[in-house]
Amino acid sequence: MPYRFVSADEAASLISHGDVVGFSGFTAAGCPKEIPSAIARRAEQLHAEGVPFQITVISGASSGDAMDGTLARAKAVSRRYPYQNVKDMRAAINDGQVRYTDMHLSEVAQGMRYGFLPRPRVAVVEASQITERGEIVPTYGVGVLPTICRLAEIVIVELNVAVPQALRGLHDICEPADPPYRRELPVYRPGDRVGYDCVRIDPRKIACVVLTDRATEVSSFAETDDVTTRIAANVARFLEGEMQAGRIPREFLPVQSGVGNVANAILKDLGNSPVVPPFEMFTEVIQDSVIDLIKWGRIRLASGSSLTCSPSKIEEILAALDFFRPRLVLRPTEYSNSPEIVRRLGVIAINTALEADLCGAVNSSHVMGRRMMNGIGGSCDFTRNAYLSIFTTPSTAKGGLISSIVPLVAHQDHSEHSVKVLVTEYGVADLRGRSPRERAEEIIAHCAHPDYRPLLQRYLQHCPPGHTAFNPSNCFAFHQAFERSGDMRNAEL
Repeated sequence: MPYRFVSADEAASLISHGDVVGFSGFTAAGCPKEIPSAIARRAEQLHAEGVPFQITVISGASSGDAMDGTLARAKAVSRRYPYQNVKDMRAAINDGQVRYTDMHLSEVAQGMRYGFLPRPRVAVVEASQITERGEIVPTYGVGVLPTICRLAEIVIVELNVAVPQALRGLHDICEPADPPYRRELPVYRPGDRVGYDCVRIDPRKIACVVLTDRATEVSSFAETDDVTTRIAANVARFLEGEMQAGRIPREFLPVQSGVGNVANAILKDLGNSPVVPPFEMFTEVIQDSVIDLIKWGRIRLASGSSLTCSPSKIEEILAALDFFRPRLVLRPTEYSNSPEIVRRLGVIAINTALEADLCGAVNSSHVMGRRMMNGIGGSCDFTRNAYLSIFTTPSTAKGGLISSIVPLVAHQDHSEHSVKVLVTEYGVADLRGRSPRERAEEIIAHCAHPDYRPLLQRYLQHCPPGHTAFNPSNCFAFHQAFERSGDMRNAEL
């Protein structure tokens, strides 16, 4: 093979202070691991010598601790796009050490091509296979991989020999044309393949290859608890009712779901439903419950941008690749999150809210309105374009000290025009076709925790007359009470 094989530290030496570096992967799946650690070591060494060294990081979504955590602890990042979920990176962002731009994930690749975002000089990508013709076969995540490989001046490949080359065939790699020459993205069913099984680039761009054998960094999700179980049951029963009422076709529709134990529980409930037939997924992240439901014949096919599965579930997939290969598709985010495709397929979108207000608007990203949690991710790509958009949240947090239903969200990611259904462990608020005040009553009656319902009703009663229930004097009374006393139940309304 005509490539130069080097150590991770040698590869990191090709990256300079001020560089924009694009990384492969989507969540921790498919992210390089050895080279980010080497970049961090280089940063720490240069900082000790009094030499500045920081880079701009662009990836498909979040990453793992081996990337975001290691780089953040080394103070090696000046700017981060477009999403993150690692503790140390989050702390650096909220402390102002890292400038962070939270973005819709479907817009990242085109943003680089359009010049709205900085163009990467270096692409660092994890691969399961690389050929002398410049074919790069990804591992478990795609993200913005084809775009960063094409735009970058040099590509550094982290070849992960722990991932079998037989994984080839799982991916559908393509890039849309840019306006004014873009045509439709020709995905008409979740399983349609429209590209190649690898990224194709000029092999002369591949500066070097680093060998690694590190397993996926994705950890297992938390077990479901009583609240999670009740939320999942509420979602499943609601969708069953929509089918029986004829508002969802009898063959059902493709499903998108967020990441975490609530999403896993919802998918399991849908899979066990006697009403819902076997269905397909058109989503960002394919997680453990999806793999189980594929094995049981309850999910026919899953399309996404990553296999965000626990190590044990990855082993199951690799042990039965011939079975899973025709049932799994991994795509770039421009396709997995495409508003055009989501609207065409009629996707049912199920995402998670940090808080929701009496209008039905949702905050997905900011704690108390100012501290970034993770980011908006791809939730709006799906929510705004879904056949049916559903948000779930436990009714309270921190043992009841925080209400997830508030008079007005402290930060708005999704307006009331995009949120059709809100679900907590207490029930379902169907907001479709309702006036603002009807929405407020529905949310209080069906989603708010009983401890907070009287407070929310009091707020509603004291709102001045108008089309929308809004009182500027105390719309943030819940948040103020928490900051003052640590308990939203002390809100002064």
